[in-house]
Amino acid sequence: MIYIVEDDLDIREMESYALTSSGYEVTACASGAEFFEKLPAAAPRLVLLDIMLPGEDGLAILSRLRADPETADVPVIMVTAKTSEIDKVRGLDQGADDYVTKPFGVMELVSRVKALLRRSAPREDEHDKLISDGIVIDCDKHTVTVDGVLTELTFKEYELLCALMESKGIVQSREKLINTVWGYDFAGETRTVDMHIKTLRRKLGESGRKIVTVRNVGYRLD
Repeated sequence: MIYIVEDDLDIREMESYALTSSGYEVTACASGAEFFEKLPAAAPRLVLLDIMLPGEDGLAILSRLRADPETADVPVIMVTAKTSEIDKVRGLDQGADDYVTKPFGVMELVSRVKALLRRSAPREDEHDKLISDGIVIDCDKHTVTVDGVLTELTFKEYELLCALMESKGIVQSREKLINTVWGYDFAGETRTVDMHIKTLRRKLGESGRKIVTVRNVGYRLD
């Protein structure tokens, strides 16, 4: 079930139509209160969450989802009319996996949803563990520990770290990272990678310094 939380009726209906036409089951809500009321009826595969909502805003709802073990790993796409970088960074910092900025096209929305669901699905060909000094990725458990301490990452941050660790010491261009983590049909900008790297470094603490920026190219894990 994909949940849509959007107070604008026209946008809510457009999002619902686009996703149901693509074969997804959808539950549309006009507020956070309605969303949490309907949530127990069906487990969410993904949440499309507007930031500006009456009552409880999208960031507060996101925090509640991430704090609940039942929904902590549910993929979340933030939707906002704001274009400032700080709003996007706040959403990513609080655990959002992706974002779209209004106005957006139907094809872009469906593409983002498909890419996130694809990347968040369990991988069948994973190695048991990826290890780089104090960073350990347990691919079976889908967990990351830094110096023995469990580190909570979003799906995108997890996949981004996997991509860097699987090619340790090799520079990965922003375009290659987008294709690997977001998929070839991703319609966003390469700056999305920079924003996720920023939050990933912060969450890794001192180990975040192992992610090196290669000017005008991309990133490398030393």
